[in-house]
Amino acid sequence: MSTPPYTLTLPKAHTTSVVFASPHSGRDYPPAFMRNSALDEQALRSSEDAYVDQLYAAVPDHGAPFLMSNTPRAYVDLNRGPEELDPALINGLRRVDHNPRVSSGLGVVPRVVAGGRAIYRGKMSLGDAQSRLATHWHPYHTALQSLLDRSNAMFGEAILIDCHSMPHEAVASLSKGAKRCPQIVLGDRYGASAAPEIVGRVEDAFVRGGFDTARNTPFSGAYIAQHYGRPSRGQHVVQVEIDRSLYLDERMVRPNADFAHIRARLASVIAEIAEIGRSETALAAE
Repeated sequence: MSTPPYTLTLPKAHTTSVVFASPHSGRDYPPAFMRNSALDEQALRSSEDAYVDQLYAAVPDHGAPFLMSNTPRAYVDLNRGPEELDPALINGLRRVDHNPRVSSGLGVVPRVVAGGRAIYRGKMSLGDAQSRLATHWHPYHTALQSLLDRSNAMFGEAILIDCHSMPHEAVASLSKGAKRCPQIVLGDRYGASAAPEIVGRVEDAFVRGGFDTARNTPFSGAYIAQHYGRPSRGQHVVQVEIDRSLYLDERMVRPNADFAHIRARLASVIAEIAEIGRSETALAAE
């Protein structure tokens, strides 16, 4: 492994219960994986939430930790459960109960990238898949749980902002006939992963930042929101999807001319969201 599976940037002073994380922006492609893939790097990168980590670079400036995956989504999908293994890709697996994500090739070790393009020419061993989870999936989630536990200990609650991006076509196709399609989709699993007042304040921050928003359609939250969202216990998860076309040349997978402008707008949104988790306890910790 050329680099660690994640990068954690901590603030100089931890002053808010909000934690930001980007599980799909990793772009450290192992050479052996590239050699064995049926796709080139540009095709593999179509599954990335490319440069979302850079969009949210201001997070630590506002008293919040920022956990960023270095692991590419095409290699291990950190927003899937460790049991979501695909028998169509991995030898030695028994058929499991129907799981739409696994059936479509988007399990924890993905079989396909965007557009249903196959990543591999053949199958892999169960041992290889489990090794990936041990080296990439488990360290990331151990770090994430530790951050949430720390926020709970310091502030009596934890609010996770799970940062993602979405292809423009994913929202444009659902918004035909509408004056505007949403630029930000907030997912709270229809109220199951976060308290309504917290989701409302997060949405207000994006609206004040000039973004058009929607909730739960077409993305309501996957494993991370489902697993970590425990609002009755003071642990909240809001998944945030931003339209890639705002900041990215989607075909070339590189920042477009508006990247710096969108990042600056997001900095003000980040500041407002951090305020949601700020309290006298946080100020005392400073």
